[in-house]
Amino acid sequence: MCGIVGAVAQRDVADILVEGLRRLEYRGYDSAGVAVIDDNSNLHRVRRLGKVQELANALTDSPVNGGTGIAHTRWATHGVPSEANAHPHVSGTNIAVVHNGIIENHQELKEQLTALGYVFVSETDTEVIGHLVHHELKTADSLLAAVQSASKQFEGAYGTVIMDTNDKDRVVVARSGSPLVIGYGLGENFLASDMMALLPVTRRFSFLEEGDVAEITRFNVNIVDKDGNSVEREITEASVSHDAGDKGEYRHFMLKETYEQPTAIRNTLEGRFTDGKINSDAFGPNADEIFKDIEHVQIIACGTSYHSGMVARYWLEEHAGVSCNIEIASEFRYRKSFVPKNALIVTISQSGETADTLAALRLAKDLGYRASLSICNVPGSSLVRESDLAFMTKAGAEIGVASTKAFTTQLVGLMMMTIAIGQHKCMDDDAQKAIITSLMSLPNKLEEVLTLASNIEDLAEDFADKHHSLFLGRGDQYPIAMEGALKLKEISYIHAEAYAAGELKHGPLALIDADMPVIVVAPRNDLIEKLKSNVEEVRARGGLMYVFADIDAKFASDDTMKVINVPHCDDVIAPIVYTLPLQLLSYYVAIIKGTDVDQPRNLAKSVTVE
Repeated sequence: MCGIVGAVAQRDVADILVEGLRRLEYRGYDSAGVAVIDDNSNLHRVRRLGKVQELANALTDSPVNGGTGIAHTRWATHGVPSEANAHPHVSGTNIAVVHNGIIENHQELKEQLTALGYVFVSETDTEVIGHLVHHELKTADSLLAAVQSASKQFEGAYGTVIMDTNDKDRVVVARSGSPLVIGYGLGENFLASDMMALLPVTRRFSFLEEGDVAEITRFNVNIVDKDGNSVEREITEASVSHDAGDKGEYRHFMLKETYEQPTAIRNTLEGRFTDGKINSDAFGPNADEIFKDIEHVQIIACGTSYHSGMVARYWLEEHAGVSCNIEIASEFRYRKSFVPKNALIVTISQSGETADTLAALRLAKDLGYRASLSICNVPGSSLVRESDLAFMTKAGAEIGVASTKAFTTQLVGLMMMTIAIGQHKCMDDDAQKAIITSLMSLPNKLEEVLTLASNIEDLAEDFADKHHSLFLGRGDQYPIAMEGALKLKEISYIHAEAYAAGELKHGPLALIDADMPVIVVAPRNDLIEKLKSNVEEVRARGGLMYVFADIDAKFASDDTMKVINVPHCDDVIAPIVYTLPLQLLSYYVAIIKGTDVDQPRNLAKSVTVE
């Protein structure tokens, strides 16, 4: 959510900034803007409501020149989407600022600044940053000192960039809770909220830590930590091997990323096993030493990642013999909780910057957990850097807001974690080898499932006039039903809910009628006969069923039930296999509904505010 790009260079940077914003469009936004300081120290600002292309069109009509600039895509928090609320914001004639996050004490600061004569022209919390820095510059000896002084007065989370026309070859950035990355070039330097924005101009990056303030010029980057000490942050080379902005032959990123799942999972599995056993080094140094002590696992996540954690609870308790709790990060961080002996805290996040999950990790450290492990797709992210152990899913860049391959690779990582812990508990060598064999078969199995796409596309036509739907699953398929419901509501805007099928008679049956499609995931496992009874409960009340069933489960289509036969698979990988049909269903329903599949309304890819 929200995107920041900045540059200090000898060349004109407006095109670089706009291209950076394009590469951050997947994060979700409602407006875009750019500010550039020209060679005569004049500030030029252009903002537009809507897509980055609207901003690009405006800059084509009225080009701006200059080597120092900042740009932003805004996802509304304070104030409605509008050009007046779009970033960058200005103070006086010289200060321009962009900002991700929320300044929680902005109202108090606004009152103080208004008393000092500052006039606010937007509804945003960001304007207080510009005005406060402007005020501090009256007594500070540099822009860096002014930003440091202002930052001490902010409460909340922020990643912010400020530039001053009186010092046109410099920008200052500050990070507290909202990620910022610095990109290093030759005679030019850059910054962004995500390194994806800067890949066209550099592949060398460093990540700011909590409380860092950095001064960036063409030739130097000076980083000061929260205690005011000059520090160096490690510079790493980006390993991204493809252009994530290319949809290729696919109509949408979501469809492309759905079809990339067999390859993504091969990448997740690659190099993680030796002689039929898991390499615990995949989780970091000393992982074995930590895992052998673990008696309880606490999983923390949000959204789709929460659903993957729910599946992992079934796996950990069944296969590893370790108790497990799963909790939404925003709930965990605001309640008093009990920490069991030798407990591992596991955080799951695609971006590694999810605000609530990151805050929950920091709280867990204070509470005294034995160790922390992150399951993540972004090396160098805050979650990875701040965890004792980390498992990188290697899913590759995921652009579509509705997660596909990030989710399934998380599940693979969580099963591998189950094995790594279980081998020290109740899992013998034969059980470990059997699960690993199933995991290794998974990419080919998913390729089989993807051949069902045309059948699912035909089935999706039934949803053209639907406004509500119900998803059902049992056991470790219940979280998959929840994920299917989330996908459908995210991108088609159909109201969708999921229930454990055994809960039908406890209330949801009241909703069943001919206008309420009921989607069921039905692998052939120990619960299949129970599930068939639940299906009959729906049919008896006039419901229309859509069943994704194991080909051997003996479901047959009729006037009240449409069946898509899914290739048989081992129970342990069934939650991953049955995810793909639900992703395809939501995609094709969204196409029929005519919604914005890759950038659904009101949503953001990376939720970096509370």
